[in-house]
Amino acid sequence: MSADARAVKRGAAATALLLMAVLLGWVVVAAPATQQKAGAAAAPSSKAEYVGTDTCKTCHEDQFKSFEISAHYRTLLDRRGGPAHQGCEACHGPGSEHVNSGGQTPVPFDFAKLSARAISERCLDCHRTGHEQMNFFASQHARNAVTCTDCHSIHHAGENKFLLVKDQPQLCFTCHREVQPSFRMPFHHRVLEGMVRCTDCHNPHGTFFPKQLRTAAAGDQVCFTCHVDKQGPFVFEHEPVKTEGCTACHTPHGSPNPHLLRVANVNQLCLQCHTVSSFSGAPGTPSFHNQAAKYQACTLCHTQIHGSNVNQFFFQ
Repeated sequence: MSADARAVKRGAAATALLLMAVLLGWVVVAAPATQQKAGAAAAPSSKAEYVGTDTCKTCHEDQFKSFEISAHYRTLLDRRGGPAHQGCEACHGPGSEHVNSGGQTPVPFDFAKLSARAISERCLDCHRTGHEQMNFFASQHARNAVTCTDCHSIHHAGENKFLLVKDQPQLCFTCHREVQPSFRMPFHHRVLEGMVRCTDCHNPHGTFFPKQLRTAAAGDQVCFTCHVDKQGPFVFEHEPVKTEGCTACHTPHGSPNPHLLRVANVNQLCLQCHTVSSFSGAPGTPSFHNQAAKYQACTLCHTQIHGSNVNQFFFQ
């Protein structure tokens, strides 16, 4: 076989092998690196070095003054973590290139220019360890692009304990305006009075339950934090308390009715289940109960309606 024929044969074999490799996935075609998403944090340059908080405050004096009196400042003085965990650069990244350029080169983490996801990830570098924040990315806040700095401010906090932008409940009402009027009802949880906080019942950083409640599956554990006498267990349980939770009968924020009941007339509430047809499985109202006269409110007799240890009809 001539040299030219052998060359042609080798070329055909190589082409066939390459085609087979592509079909089997052996060859990965190189592609341009994915560009950084808009608003994502820029990776610190390998040349950037940590310069220390004293250097930062030379230009950013106002920011440093507010930072100096915050809880973050005391935490970030810890020398055991090294420069990457100390002072301004613990959040903003190494600042040597920013300093050397006279401020022309931005710091690696300029929070004003970051996406909501990038800001949350940066904060959670430190705050992910506690159970309070561990479910944040599964929360309704995160799903709606609410990030840490929408509620917390390192430099301009309205209150010092949690570095909130403003005090509760006004901070929560910034977005949750639909619940604000409920707390002005004749009967309400005393949130506006400062005796109860939104975060007593809800975890703004996320839970596994609806409404980000700090509760059990039945929705009542958060209520029993204060209303311990209603928790039980009881010898005779009122089933809706265990199966549907407190909100089957009560509205949690406020109501025009005493005891935060969903309806004005107690009997109307009870008769939603205790009907003659007994569709709910609950016993119907006895025929001798005159709803218009003596028995105008079931709880006049059934006083222990949340549960009783001595009487199956909740009389006592």
